Parts: sequence; structure tokens; C-alpha cells
Amino acid sequence: MNAPTAPAVRYEPHGYVPDGTPVQRWHLDSGTGTTAAVLTYGGILQHLTVPAADGTRASVVLGLPTAEAYAAARGPYLGALVGRYANRLAHGRFPLDGADHTVPANDRGHALHGGPDGFDRRVWRATPVPDPDAAAVRLTLLSPDGDMGFPGTLDVAVTYRLAADHTLTLDYEARTDRPTVVNLTHHAYFDLTAGRHGLAGHTLRVPGTHYLPVDAGAIPAGPPAPVEATPFDLREPTPLGPRLAPEAVAAEPQLAAAGGYDHTWLLDTGPGPDGLRPAAALTALDGSRAMEVWTTEPAVQVYTGNQLDASLTGSDGRPLTRHRAVCLETQHLPDSPNHPEYPTTVLRPGQEFRSRTAYRFPHLGAG
Repeated sequence: MNAPTAPAVRYEPHGYVPDGTPVQRWHLDSGTGTTAAVLTYGGILQHLTVPAADGTRASVVLGLPTAEAYAAARGPYLGALVGRYANRLAHGRFPLDGADHTVPANDRGHALHGGPDGFDRRVWRATPVPDPDAAAVRLTLLSPDGDMGFPGTLDVAVTYRLAADHTLTLDYEARTDRPTVVNLTHHAYFDLTAGRHGLAGHTLRVPGTHYLPVDAGAIPAGPPAPVEATPFDLREPTPLGPRLAPEAVAAEPQLAAAGGYDHTWLLDTGPGPDGLRPAAALTALDGSRAMEVWTTEPAVQVYTGNQLDASLTGSDGRPLTRHRAVCLETQHLPDSPNHPEYPTTVLRPGQEFRSRTAYRFPHLGAG
């Protein structure tokens, strides 16, 4: 591997969205072999290039080649920042302080990831963040009162920070001028084999003893259920190939309805001294790469790319096919505003929403 250099940040024009707004691509270079490319459109992580154990470099996230391609691809949320409310709101409705609010439905009669024009379809403003130990860019977005039906003007910032130890950290912040609900996440699709094996070439560990069963619309159906003796038991590193085989998916109604995993795990481990708790560990079976996800959030949504249908071609020239990659979306629980028993997602004036998720690569000594 090359000798380390100072972390570096630069940007370049990267096309336009349909209304003519220009898009920038920001390049983050850790100086130690790990790089990232972030678009101002959707806050998208277009590339995350991570050296393998043998030094081979390749991107470990699915991406598309142009901003125009992302704007045309409605639905997969490839690498995007997601809000104002990540995951689902049943029937696009939620109560807050005695008033009912409605978000346009965009998934089986429910509101998914903030509605049809969520944060993933906005152009964010970007500024570099001075940091001697990392390459960092801060993205900001002002979501007006009534945006997609959500009350309050929401001032949002997300900072991507790629450190010299190869750790990628996302720091989320939000403030509001009226009571509202907030649930932010990131929708990267990870394939640590860089297209060679898909999810059949990975093991996954999720340290949760309970998950949320869902109904046919992917809305929570009843209380959290134990993972013991179910296909949702991922407490030990578990090969994903057998779990996602057609016969295994068909045999489990929860998996069959989704075409694979698209479920929330409640994280059991309390936060450490840095405020982070383990959310997931993904490992390539060929030994090339390993990744740990750490977060301040109480849950993680595991989505195995069940709706990818090869209609999109990735930046690497390969079609994006079902079970090609996995999303590990750290967040609050789905439909929380309609479940008083869940941890609250209400944000009020004078409060500050803060969340952090870190992606560490232990095969490189990160973390």
C-alpha cells in the first residue's frame, strides 16, 4: 500500500438534475488508501473505495455513473440520505400534539422514506470541513414548513468524515421551529466483494435478540418478536447465501412477503464511552474485506436489495440484481409516531437532533 498522505477534499461539476440545478461531486481522500465520492444530489455516497486485505482497491457500495441516472432511478435510494422520516409511516399519517398530519403515500399505500419527494431527491449545499485527521464535507438542507406534509421548518446537516484510519463517519444534525418528527438514515448498498459474489459471498451479524415482524405493507405487526429459532437470528456471523436461497425465503412468510430481509432489529447493546453501539458486522467470505457498523441509534433496518431487478446498470458496468448488496440502515423504529410505546422521534423547538453512525473496516485495523 502506498505511503500515507494528508487527507484531501476536492469537488467537481457532476451534471444536472431535471430542473437544471447543477450537481457537485465531492471527493474525500483519507490519505491512506480509502476514498469516497459524495454527490450534492441526495447526499448520495456514489463510491466508497476500500482496500482489500491484499491491497486491491474497489468500491464497496453500489452506485450509478451520473447524477442524471440517479434522478431517473426512482425507488432504490442508492447511497442516499433519507428523510424527513426514514422507513414507513402507516397510511402516510401520524398524530402530533393533537393534530393529524398526512404524508403522500409512495409504497403500497404508505409513506416510505419521507414521501415521493424526500431528502434523497433534493440538492444539498456542501462545504468542506477543516480536519487534519480526516477528509470531511458538510451537507446542509432547509426543509420548509409543510414539506411533504411534515410540520415545521427543519434545518438539517449531515457531515461525511473519512478518517486516516479508514473509518467513515456520518454525523446528522437537525433543528426545527415547530414540533415535528424526524428519523434520518443512510441507504448505502454494501457489497464487500465488489461485485464478484453478491450477498452469497458474505456473512452478517446483527446483535439483536428481537426484530419487528411486519404485515404485507411492511408496517410493524405486533410487538417485537424474539429471533431465537428463526431466520432472523443473526447474533452470530451467518452466511447470507443459504438464508436468501429461494426455498429458504419461500419457507418463511416474513421473508417471502419481502423477497428477503426488509426488517428492523432492535439493538441490545448499550452505548459505549463514545456513545456508539454495535449495529452490524458484514464480512466477505473470501476474506477480502470486513466492515462493522456502529451507531447511536436504537435499531437497524436490514434490506437485502430485494427489489433490484437488473433494470439499472451500476458504475462498474454490472447490472444491479436482487440480493447483490445489503443496506444496513441505522435509525429509529418504523412508524414510531403511531406507536407511543416506541422511542420517540418528536423534535421540538430548542432541541437538537443528533445522530452518528460509523463504518469501520477491521481488516485494515480501523476501529
